[in-house]
Amino acid sequence: MSALALAYALLFYTATAVLVVGVALKIRSYTRTPAPLKIPTTPAPTTTSGVALRMTREVVFFESLFKGNKWTWAFGWMFHAALLLVLLRHARYFQQPVWDVIAFIQPFGTYASFAMVAGLAGLWARRFLVDRVRYISTPSDHLHLALLLAIGLSGMALRFVAPTDIVAVKAYMLGLMRLDIQPLPTDPLLLLHLALVALLMLIFPISKLLHAPGLFFSPTRNQADTSREARHIAAWASALEKK
Repeated sequence: MSALALAYALLFYTATAVLVVGVALKIRSYTRTPAPLKIPTTPAPTTTSGVALRMTREVVFFESLFKGNKWTWAFGWMFHAALLLVLLRHARYFQQPVWDVIAFIQPFGTYASFAMVAGLAGLWARRFLVDRVRYISTPSDHLHLALLLAIGLSGMALRFVAPTDIVAVKAYMLGLMRLDIQPLPTDPLLLLHLALVALLMLIFPISKLLHAPGLFFSPTRNQADTSREARHIAAWASALEKK
């Protein structure tokens, strides 16, 4: 076992622990945050099934973003859809044998990387070109986009410019899952790509990227419009009524 392989193993074990525990703690915080007031964005559904349908449209089609700004929706949906295909394609590194559906996705995931980078470039460009967006953009917004773009470009370079030994990479990833550290290729581009991915995993629980799970806990989206049927009465008002 080389020192490099061990160092990256420790890095990914740490990053995975931070990602899983950090996101779990955030979700626990979301679930414990009270939302007694009915504040769904109208027009809103009045039934639980209607809320589920609305959330599905929001997650799959970015419905509210489509209504708000078509250009932002186009770049955002392009990036997220392509990212899903790219992530599914990478699932082969953690499976032996590879599932049929993952094998089927491989060529689509390969070229989805171009759409992923194009979507990121469009989202980053709007933070420079749109005045109102540039005004509210913070350094962290730019750094998140730069990190994602660097991961996408380095991954594309590994696929199309300077291929690495993917058999050895898969053996290493499977070894991480089995606590059996295998040799890791020393290609600088591969090491950079893996380090950037680990960095993304480390900052994910404390970044704006948490909008992924946070969407499901947004009261403007997950509440039914039943303010008349289920009125909220403050504790002090309830106490006065009992007197």
